Amino acid sequence: MAGHSKWKQIKHYKAATDAKRGAQFTKLIREITMAAKLSGGDPAHNPRLRTAIDAAKARSMPKDNIERAIKKGTGELEGVHYTEVTYEGYGPGGVAILISALSDNPTRTVAEIRHKLTRLGGNLGTPHSVSYLFDLKGQIYIDGTKYEEDKVLEAALEAGAEDFKAEDAELIVTTDPHALHTVQAAIEAAGFAIVEAEVAFIPKSTVHVEGKNAESLVKLLEELEDLDDVQKVSANFDMDVEQMSGA
Repeated sequence: MAGHSKWKQIKHYKAATDAKRGAQFTKLIREITMAAKLSGGDPAHNPRLRTAIDAAKARSMPKDNIERAIKKGTGELEGVHYTEVTYEGYGPGGVAILISALSDNPTRTVAEIRHKLTRLGGNLGTPHSVSYLFDLKGQIYIDGTKYEEDKVLEAALEAGAEDFKAEDAELIVTTDPHALHTVQAAIEAAGFAIVEAEVAFIPKSTVHVEGKNAESLVKLLEELEDLDDVQKVSANFDMDVEQMSGA
């Protein structure tokens, strides 16, 4: 298992001990607001907003919170002005890291990110220093314990998916980012429940890390994602999840 899906699995492993629901809500609200600001408040005509709303609902965010976030984005309610920024850098073991943020103060955000990277064995890079190592893709996650892999694969390919793989108990469907909702709807229509769907940066290749580098990298990724302004972190690494058993 590697890269983006690897980091998601480690986060899922640790989720039982992490009480971060409030922080997740804050990040989701920012994403909903930004999506509505950029392309309008109608999710039927705004794929990014639809993805954000789906993610919020999957985490049981109240409907009122979602509606307020949309209205702040469209200007119907007063809200904070956020700017989309992407930072690039390296972590322990030479792992490339992409950090997506929504910030009302980019000067503060970059200082916080630089501090985390420097303290935990990484460094901040220049624009385009690592982004070429990633592709923007749609990712759909399905519980592999509930369905036969071959049947999900057939449905995914018929729906227009680009790739399909099984990792442990998870089935992962990869799509063109613009086709994410079309493929998702087709898979759901075929009778398969979606655990999560998102647009994310997927590494083209990975760097294997182990030992102290692996431990430091996971701590760095966690601390980066804990920053209020950071929405998502992608990294091109591979490691044995068993190393995290003591995390």
